[in-house]
Amino acid sequence: QVQLVESGGGLVQAGGSLRLSCAASGRSFNNYAMGWFRQAPGKEREFVARIGWSIGATSYADSVKGRFTISRDNAKNTVNLQMNSLKPEDTAVYYCAAARGPFAIAGSSLSDYYYWGQGTQVTVSS
Repeated sequence: QVQLVESGGGLVQAGGSLRLSCAASGRSFNNYAMGWFRQAPGKEREFVARIGWSIGATSYADSVKGRFTISRDNAKNTVNLQMNSLKPEDTAVYYCAAARGPFAIAGSSLSDYYYWGQGTQVTVSS
C-alpha cells in the first residue's frame, strides 16, 4: 500500500517557478516508478512526467520538456517536480501517482498507475 500527499502548489505569474513535492508512505518506495499528471478544468487528466525506480530514467510530455524536471529522493520517500518558465496553460490540478507495484513498468498512461494523491492546485497568471 502506498499513500501519496502532494504539496507546493500555488499562484505564480507567467515566467515564474514552482516546486511540487510528493511525500510517499509505505514500504519499498524506491522500487516504484512515479509520475506526475495534471488536469485542467474541463479537460482530461494528462501525463506530465515520470521517473523510474532504478536509475531514475525520466520522460516528459512535449509541452513541458525543457521547463520541468522530475526527481526523486529515495532516502526521504519524495518525488519532486521543478517547474520553470511557467505558462498560463500550465494551470491545473497536479497529481502525483505511483505504479501498480514494485518494479512495475509505468510510462505515460494513466492506467499504468494505481496509487494517486489528492492533487495540488497550480495557477499561472498572465
